[in-house]
Amino acid sequence: MINSNEQFHRFPAPAKLNLFLHIIGQRSDGYHQLQTIFQFLDHSDTIEIRVIEGVDIELLTPVAGVLNEDNLIIKAAKLLQNHIRENPKSETHLRVENAQLGAQIKISKILPMGGGLGGGSSNAATILLALNALWHANLSSDELAQLGLSLGADVPIFIHGFAAFAEGVGEELTPVSPSQNWFLVSKPDVSISTASIFTNPHLTRDTEKVNFNDDISSLDIDLCHNDCQTLVIKEYPEVAKLLAWLVEYAPSRMTGTGACIFSRFETEQEACHIQSLLPKGIMSFVAKGVNTSPLRKVIDNLITMQKSN
Repeated sequence: MINSNEQFHRFPAPAKLNLFLHIIGQRSDGYHQLQTIFQFLDHSDTIEIRVIEGVDIELLTPVAGVLNEDNLIIKAAKLLQNHIRENPKSETHLRVENAQLGAQIKISKILPMGGGLGGGSSNAATILLALNALWHANLSSDELAQLGLSLGADVPIFIHGFAAFAEGVGEELTPVSPSQNWFLVSKPDVSISTASIFTNPHLTRDTEKVNFNDDISSLDIDLCHNDCQTLVIKEYPEVAKLLAWLVEYAPSRMTGTGACIFSRFETEQEACHIQSLLPKGIMSFVAKGVNTSPLRKVIDNLITMQKSN
């Protein structure tokens, strides 16, 4: 049942960049140990949510090529719903009793799938943070990040919402403040499965651990690299060709497991100029790097509004 008084609330699900990505080992469970710096972009999918009575989770805008039951949006909502029902806090007890833990969800998706921008993980994190507030669950960021980790190693960074140096499988986070440059993000007409890269036997898994003597700010990102890029440009000539073109104009590197490549500029105008020169058939956008996720302000404003009502 829909509560006619309940409105849709809008939330961003931003992209991330891996400014570098070193794979330093592999655990016995198959997960890779890595070192990376995450930074957000002011370029986001948009998710709208309306709370409904009952426990139904409805995705009103299915994503092409993805079954609803496989969509991280649905998985995240049901994960949080089950956690609340199994571990109700006093503040949520009445809401659980009244079964007001349903939601209708819409997504306007602009982040490419298979691009290495963390779109699916960002969607999941936005759902967890938004429904935590809308359902008055009052879980902490650490609790949500722990839940989110079961959905994907990148989910915690989107939950916490600050640029970070990450270790472990990507969940051990130390805040950092890299330069907030302008980026041209380009993607050839190819999508790359994260799993296909991380299971490839030719992936480098023994990069030497970065030693920055406890001063992360001293780390020169330009002297680092992306271990996945070395493999991807051998397996995907489209990525290799685009990267070779871009590095003629600006420092450029693949993010995550690709296929997106980010090129760094001092100004928006410079980035837009090179974007206008891109070869035909290349998807692209220009965005600013930001060290605080745009989602954090929206969630904080929602919680403030709820407290004032």
